Amino acid sequence: MEETKNIVKKLPNQEVDYFKIGKILVSRWYWIAGSLLLFMLGSYVYLWYTPKTYATSGTMKLEEKKSEISDLVNVISTSDRGPSKIQSETSVIQSPSVILAAIKDLNYPISFYIEGRVRTSEIYPQKPLEIQMLRFDSLNFYHDIITFKAIDKNHFRLVYKTADKVVSADFQYNTPVTVGQTTFLIKTPVNYIGNNTVYLFKFNMPEDFIGRVRGGLRTSEMVKNSNILLLQQTDANPQFAADVLNAIMKEYLIYDRNRKTQSATQMINFIDDQLKYLSGTVKGSEKSILEFKQKNKLMDVSTSAEGALAKAKDIETQQAILKLQLLAIEQLRDQIDKEKNNVNLNFNAGKDVDPALNALIERLDNLLNQRYELLKTYNSNSQPILDINRSILQIKNNALNSLNITYAGVKRNLDYLDAQLAVVNKQISVFPVAERDLIALNRPYEVNEKVYSFLSEKKLSAQISRAGILPGATIIEQAQPNFSPVAPDEHSIHRSAIIFGILTGLGLIILIRVLNPYIYDKETVESLTSVPILGVIRKFPEKIDEDNAQVLAISRPKTMFAESIRSVRTNLNFLASEKASKVICITSEVAGEGKSFVAINLSSTLSLIDKKVVLIGADLRRSKLHKTFRVPNDIGLSTYLSRQTELDDIIIKTGQENLDLIISGPVPPNPSELLHSLRMDELIKELKTMYDVIMIDTAPIGLVSDAIPLIRVSDINIFVIRSGKSKYYAATIPQRIAQEYHLDNTVIVLNAFAEDLLHSRYYTTRFTGENYGKYYYYSDYSGYESSGYYIEHDNKKWWNIKRWFS
Repeated sequence: MEETKNIVKKLPNQEVDYFKIGKILVSRWYWIAGSLLLFMLGSYVYLWYTPKTYATSGTMKLEEKKSEISDLVNVISTSDRGPSKIQSETSVIQSPSVILAAIKDLNYPISFYIEGRVRTSEIYPQKPLEIQMLRFDSLNFYHDIITFKAIDKNHFRLVYKTADKVVSADFQYNTPVTVGQTTFLIKTPVNYIGNNTVYLFKFNMPEDFIGRVRGGLRTSEMVKNSNILLLQQTDANPQFAADVLNAIMKEYLIYDRNRKTQSATQMINFIDDQLKYLSGTVKGSEKSILEFKQKNKLMDVSTSAEGALAKAKDIETQQAILKLQLLAIEQLRDQIDKEKNNVNLNFNAGKDVDPALNALIERLDNLLNQRYELLKTYNSNSQPILDINRSILQIKNNALNSLNITYAGVKRNLDYLDAQLAVVNKQISVFPVAERDLIALNRPYEVNEKVYSFLSEKKLSAQISRAGILPGATIIEQAQPNFSPVAPDEHSIHRSAIIFGILTGLGLIILIRVLNPYIYDKETVESLTSVPILGVIRKFPEKIDEDNAQVLAISRPKTMFAESIRSVRTNLNFLASEKASKVICITSEVAGEGKSFVAINLSSTLSLIDKKVVLIGADLRRSKLHKTFRVPNDIGLSTYLSRQTELDDIIIKTGQENLDLIISGPVPPNPSELLHSLRMDELIKELKTMYDVIMIDTAPIGLVSDAIPLIRVSDINIFVIRSGKSKYYAATIPQRIAQEYHLDNTVIVLNAFAEDLLHSRYYTTRFTGENYGKYYYYSDYSGYESSGYYIEHDNKKWWNIKRWFS
């Protein structure tokens, strides 16, 4: 573990290069441009096919209009319209009953449409055809769309579906047409409709529009905690949106006025019931008094008896009014218990009334209405209903407590009057019998007459007040058609398309980098291992045949590829410089990473500087050297190690001076054992006396262990990593092998490197301290194509699209 830590410390320092990050993103600008183009095209297609939505708005001022019943109701509510009141009124505005009444005001039994290339549009309020209904059942009528096509001045064609069949029939104007259960006629148009003019229409019920209207209706406070309500209606037809919103505001005012009128109507009904009872009583008492006077020949009572009678009448009148108040309180308490809407105090409860009672009753009435509307949307167990039930229960308890206090106050006054009346009755009891009887007859008559007169005055006042009741809201601004669509928002959609197009392109670049498992550049290798990189071999710009028959470093000496081979050759001379003859072993993780290709071209360049080089094909399982040099593979290293041939028999002279070849030979059954044999060691010792460089092309070390004995006896071990093919794990193998076998002569060659900014690292490597001397000079020759020193065969013109994907 400690050894691993030391190795990590030797890795070069790496710093983020923000300029390189920018170059990476710009390197695939056409991906960004392509995704941007696709998103922009998608936005135009979306806008083309998406129906436009229009919005109109109107404003209302909600007011606390007080009815003119202040003489009947002693306490005036001081509560203001808070958010809960606004919420209650918006629930009323959005209620199906108000919306249905508004839709009926529009009188829109037939919808007309015109068919376009993309979509079918409603043409409200236009009515291009005058259609008269002859038989229309609101529960069973034809609901589907009917297509109208003019033929000539007298005939037209209707196309409709019935029983899953499309029916096309010709009719005359002003003649009955039956479609399903519906019969109608189309009158001759006032203005001539040209041939092949097509309209679509369908029959409606007001209930069909409730979902459409409620779905587009929005209400909100114009200013927080104000009584100005903003109403907005959105719809695909701007004129329909304006008309239905104005109708909704109008119907709300009617609904609100009717709701406020209910209180006065309730009071008048209560008074009517009492007057009906007293009317008969007063007439009966008057008749009884007249008969008594005629029978007893008594014209009037004495002065003292008259005074006692007047006093008794006043007390009993007050008692009658208090009893009416008790009756009204009982009625109100019953209404609250049964949770009836629009509860109201019917009579002045006098000085004993709780000042907060009217406010509580009004709040209770509002909450009951609000719950009624919410129950149309939520079930009884939903949280909004439970919350409002909790509020209703609390206000009911407070109101009932206040009513009990008021009832007790009125009862005390009634008891006091009873005591006063007892004193007066005692005075009357000493009068003569005839006078007492006359007084007994006059007392209920005059009391009932006064109460009747009192109730008649209150009824008249209540009727006047009901006539003067105004709605609790005022329309400030009517809705006007707005022909500028609010959705889809073209600018917003185009802006979003641009943003998402750019982000998708950038995301694609990032995703490909994140998902990339391959090594592409030297910075990646440097970040994964502390083993030094001997050099970078450029990718040859042209296609190479399968057998690598071209010795490219020789055949194309002025290419950047050849120069990169020479750069590796130069760095190679600094390794094991004290050795007169160097053994160089070349391996890789897996097949196909170019170890044989590197061995061939590196051997060729070494031979050009008067180095005697022998290239050995030590991959006994799958060697390709004989194919490259086009020689038979009958004898070679395998036959030599198995003592079937001698050294002179297997050395092949190539056409290049100073370069000899030992091919692998036939595939043996025991390649690993042969390479571990003493005869292999003897071969290397003997070759050292004959050559300056012994280049050994071995089997991939990641697949088999054949190369291990050769690696251990080599002076230089070159591990080949191929750009774009070797995975990250491959860069860790040289370090692991070096640690396992205690080697310090391992280097890495990055093969087939082609500049690709997309997969390049976004940091720079800074060599300091101990690791500085372990890295060699090399160049990737980036950007040198146009310097004039190299001859490349790739087309670098701007129209070469293949270059964009490099």
